[in-house]
Amino acid sequence: MIYFNSNIKLFLSAIIVMLLVACKNKPKDLEVEEKQPNIVFILADDLGYGDVEHFNKDSKIPTPNLNQMANEGVSFTNAHSPAAVCTPTRYSFLTGLYPWRGKKKRGVSWIWDKPTIKKDQFTIGQMLQEQGYHTACVGKWHLGWNWPTTDGLPATVANEGKNVDYSKAITGGPTERGFNYYFGDDTPGFPPHTFIENNRTVQNPDTWYEVYPFVAGASTKDWRYEDLLSKTTAKAENYIVERSKEDQPFFLFYSMTAPHTPIAPHEDFQGKTNAGIYGDFVYEVDYSVGRILKTLDSLGLAENTLVIFTSDNGSTTQDGTGYHGEIGSMMRNYSHDGSGGLRGHKADIYEGGHRVPFIAKWKGKIKPNNTSTAILQHTDMMHTFAALTNHNLKDNTGEDSFNVLPNLLDGNKNSSREALVTQSSKGVIAIQKENWKLIMSSGSGGHWTKPIGEYPKLVDNTWENVQLYNLENDLKETNNIASQHPEKINELALQLGQYIVDGRSRKGDTTKENIELWEQVKWVEHLSLTIPKI
Repeated sequence: MIYFNSNIKLFLSAIIVMLLVACKNKPKDLEVEEKQPNIVFILADDLGYGDVEHFNKDSKIPTPNLNQMANEGVSFTNAHSPAAVCTPTRYSFLTGLYPWRGKKKRGVSWIWDKPTIKKDQFTIGQMLQEQGYHTACVGKWHLGWNWPTTDGLPATVANEGKNVDYSKAITGGPTERGFNYYFGDDTPGFPPHTFIENNRTVQNPDTWYEVYPFVAGASTKDWRYEDLLSKTTAKAENYIVERSKEDQPFFLFYSMTAPHTPIAPHEDFQGKTNAGIYGDFVYEVDYSVGRILKTLDSLGLAENTLVIFTSDNGSTTQDGTGYHGEIGSMMRNYSHDGSGGLRGHKADIYEGGHRVPFIAKWKGKIKPNNTSTAILQHTDMMHTFAALTNHNLKDNTGEDSFNVLPNLLDGNKNSSREALVTQSSKGVIAIQKENWKLIMSSGSGGHWTKPIGEYPKLVDNTWENVQLYNLENDLKETNNIASQHPEKINELALQLGQYIVDGRSRKGDTTKENIELWEQVKWVEHLSLTIPKI
């Protein structure tokens, strides 16, 4: 038997006590450091750069919650949606690919369209699921479904979807593209006029909705567009509350339905601004963002949640008359410019079509009241969230996505991107590098602003039907200087062409499955590039 003297006993006792205290405290400290952050990505629908007071001092619409979010976080003045319309932007956000690498070379998913994201395509939701996240999409989907039918024939615009079987599951939607949960109306104004939860309608449509300017189709009797934003916001809040009870990080993609047409603010918000129905709707959007932020604060989640707010494209500048209004009527009737002085609006390849408000907030992590001029895009969120959650993305995943986490965290003005590509509603693409922007068309590329334009062609080694702007001196894109800088056109066209034939813009091996030459980019054949066999 071994005996210890009293001094040794005291010494060992002190060591044991110290170890016990250390063991008690260390896991808690490590838990704080190692716990994955929650992510809330809020995407407004058709909210222009100039609709938010923080980005436009001349805005006629009060946005106190977004202003406060910007004051408590970082705002970006050079943030862009991948496209100037809805579907392609959502595709890019979820896949980390430019939209023209997928099915939608132009336009949006239409009524009864099949899924835009392929079944085997890796999405941001799947990536976060692999990192242990519970994922949810609430609100607008607008990326297509496989609609079950009673006769086995496709649902079409021609047959008004009258053969859709609402007693069956709807496949190909969010819960098969990386989300554990979905609640929304798919696309405002499109049938079915009802909510979908996961892969089934909450209520089977029992009436026919045929009120202009909505698309006629099956509906529930109590359907009101004035209730849509408040109900989806409540569902988003409820999701956060329920997930706060679980020891698992969550990713919430709140894809708002506003202020897109039908411009239908709830009665509680009507008349709250001096900017008409549209102004009231934007005010409700702002209020809804405030609700989400207050929910996070009340649950003690703000210090472990990255919140991002942005928009899917520019504003339509419609005042909301008859749920729509004429293009440009907000400026004419209320002296409010939703594009914030930029040229163009939704659908256009000009800055008003795709330069969007972008704000990030993370209490204790993001320096408050910071403004960054770094260029970024929604496409970058896949690589950024991968860096945030320590996910090692494969080389052939999200090939157009760049890590902008340093920009989010400290407002760093040096972007990891060397260039950025955007797309109009008609499929016209443009490349922006530093202060230069080359548009591969002679017009807007949109479906409202004339002229829409012609596609480029090379005549006697001179590019025709292109536009070149120096955004540092001409952010409003008023002076096309293409004829003065042929060397800059050649440089940017070559780089854009390289992105197309490489199947990627982030450095790596050529991704052949992303390569395609379609109508709008036939000009690539004039470049001295090796085009892989597809």
